[in-house]
Amino acid sequence: MKSYLEIKVPISYNVPWFSELRKALKDMPVSWQKGYYHITLAFIDDTQHLADIEGIMHKFWDDAQPVNITFDKLDIFTVGNGMQIIHLGTSNIPKGFKTLVDDIRCKIVSTNSDIQSDFKLHVTLGRVSEPEADINDIGFLIDEIDFTPISLTLNEVEYRVFRGRSIYKATLN
Repeated sequence: MKSYLEIKVPISYNVPWFSELRKALKDMPVSWQKGYYHITLAFIDDTQHLADIEGIMHKFWDDAQPVNITFDKLDIFTVGNGMQIIHLGTSNIPKGFKTLVDDIRCKIVSTNSDIQSDFKLHVTLGRVSEPEADINDIGFLIDEIDFTPISLTLNEVEYRVFRGRSIYKATLN
């Protein structure tokens, strides 16, 4: 069974910089994310023990503080299957947050569950699955966007079955 551990990111589809980005890429084959913006902390390809992982969530998140992150870049990268991800990113991952994510991922692996990929802090804004789309052309258009860094407080965590029910949710205090 596949599952996700995510922290929600409070951005809106209609903020000016996002509208400007969509307008700049209107001629590109982008499938835009239209809600539920989040950072995937772990995509667990083979979840052996959901109850054990739920226990890990309680251990790390029940008394956790909200996370403040400054997002200072719009960018694009290619994943293993060739899809390109247009995303919001940061040049400075808060050390405490990175340590927390690393510790949680390590504990998940100790349950004999298989985490599919390394952690890359980003918020997916859109996906380009057309192989003929040139990443350099898209990157050039993204670089033209007037994006001012934004600092956001992240305070909602969710662990859920892939495209299914929520197993654990927490609001960080």
